[in-house]
Amino acid sequence: ASDYLNLKVEAMEENPMYIAKVVKNIQVKESPLWLQHRLMAAGVRPHNNVVDITNYVLMEYGQPLHAFDYDRLETKEIVVRLASEGEKIVTLDDQERTLKSNHLVITNGKEPIAIAGVMGGANSEVHNGTTTVVIESAYFASGSVRQTSKDHNLRSDASARFEKGVDPNRVILAAERAASLLAELAGGEVLAGSVMVDELDKTPAEVVVSPDFINNRLGMKISLEDMTSILTRLKFDYQAANGLLYIKAPTRRQDIKIEEDIIEEIARMYGYDEIPMTLPVEESKPGGLSSYQAKRRQVRAYLEGAGLYQAITYSLTSKEMSQKFALETAPVTELLMPMSEDRSILRQSLIPHLLEAVTYNTARQADTVALYEVGSVFLGETESGLPHEQEHLAAVISGKWLDHSWQGEKKAVDFFVLKGIVEGLMELLGLSKEVVFERTEVDGLHPGRTASIKLAGEEIGLIAQLHPSEQKTRDLKETYVLELNLAKVLNKEVEALYYAPVSKFPSISRDIALVVDSEKATGELQAIIHLSGGRLLKNVHLFDLYEGEKMEPGKKSVAFSLTYFDPERTLTDEEVVNAHNKVLKALAEKAGAELRG
Repeated sequence: ASDYLNLKVEAMEENPMYIAKVVKNIQVKESPLWLQHRLMAAGVRPHNNVVDITNYVLMEYGQPLHAFDYDRLETKEIVVRLASEGEKIVTLDDQERTLKSNHLVITNGKEPIAIAGVMGGANSEVHNGTTTVVIESAYFASGSVRQTSKDHNLRSDASARFEKGVDPNRVILAAERAASLLAELAGGEVLAGSVMVDELDKTPAEVVVSPDFINNRLGMKISLEDMTSILTRLKFDYQAANGLLYIKAPTRRQDIKIEEDIIEEIARMYGYDEIPMTLPVEESKPGGLSSYQAKRRQVRAYLEGAGLYQAITYSLTSKEMSQKFALETAPVTELLMPMSEDRSILRQSLIPHLLEAVTYNTARQADTVALYEVGSVFLGETESGLPHEQEHLAAVISGKWLDHSWQGEKKAVDFFVLKGIVEGLMELLGLSKEVVFERTEVDGLHPGRTASIKLAGEEIGLIAQLHPSEQKTRDLKETYVLELNLAKVLNKEVEALYYAPVSKFPSISRDIALVVDSEKATGELQAIIHLSGGRLLKNVHLFDLYEGEKMEPGKKSVAFSLTYFDPERTLTDEEVVNAHNKVLKALAEKAGAELRG
């Protein structure tokens, strides 16, 4: 073999052992059926007798091999070295790959012919006209192969085994076995000897550990006899002396290096289910849900009780949809190697995918759809470089809200159905007094039916009807959407619930009808009434809105019912009048409201 081939290894640290066998006068053809069946049973597709033999020996010995066409080497030389930065190679999958300076390659002295331990090159591939082959059997450092495989996003049966560490004592045996099979199944003539570089230390790793150390780490009481029985079954050479186990791990087990590796082997063979269950010695609290987790369950139960179904959608979306309807925008997080353009960027709003779900259902004659989702949006990066996750709640409803055919009662969904769900949720969480809805405008949403939701003055969400053009594009009827920053809602501190006895003193109600500008928000009027009513004002209720012929252009009439009450005594007319006058004065000064005659 040495007359036909020269070998040089320049990267001894990454490749301490390399063997090449030369086989002449082979005939490339189909493998015998027995060999094909063996490979197919192992999940490997047969190719031809040369490639099949290398795959068969891989399964048989656990040692990856590669066959080069000797005539295609041209230089009759093999040089193993680190690649030059930017050097290129076309691999067997017909992909051109750009190499880095830390990638180990097999070359013919001029150009790469294989990425060591990962995949061969197309320029040295065995083909039907091949008559002479070079069989490569080598020991490549696991770290080098793992990094190369990761950089090229290329995993093969060979790289998987090199990453875990192959048996250095089987490198030569595997090469000889492959050469023997080539002579038997391909009619080849095996040239005498091998071309080899070998500076690999094949000494078995020795680990010294005490049985007490093993039992202390596992919290068990395994006898010495059981431990030695396990080591014997694993084919580990050992000696027990002076209260210690001197263990020589077989070279096929490259993962056995330290005491903890031996502990793991004994534990898994003895049985993890045999590890006794104990409670911690120190005082500890029983497990349970955190306040946040308990509230999140309340939210889900409430929404399902309101008639919405939970949906779970993709976190990945397209560039066009990544920031659509987002409450807050930040630099997007893009995948390096996305499966498709539609799943290439982490979302910043839950609404787009829920709308896709509604469209999907509507197209299949499910005209009434009510969905919600609790999930994460991803806003920029944290200091550690990971995406910043924020938990949101979103809901989409479309179609009918009530459909009682027997009673002849039907009601389509509208803005106030979804608004009522939000108000009920906030009341459940004890936040209803701090929530305010304010008119706003958002691209893709109806300009007159969109409101931001504020909690204690901070914007936490939005509620709106989908813009008619969006509805038409998606082939939807009137559809309403909601999104809340759930993290802010659930982390909001709430005062302890306080129960008061039912008072025996009566309340007094006063109704007022106010004439205001048509653009004046009713929520603003209600807030003014609450602030100016004092401690006696307990409830404010909107019960009428009128815009018609009898109103001046640009004006509307809004009617409220105000309830005054003192839990400790009966109020006098004078006290109610004084409180009521303060409300009317504040409305006139701050909102320009006039009492309707």
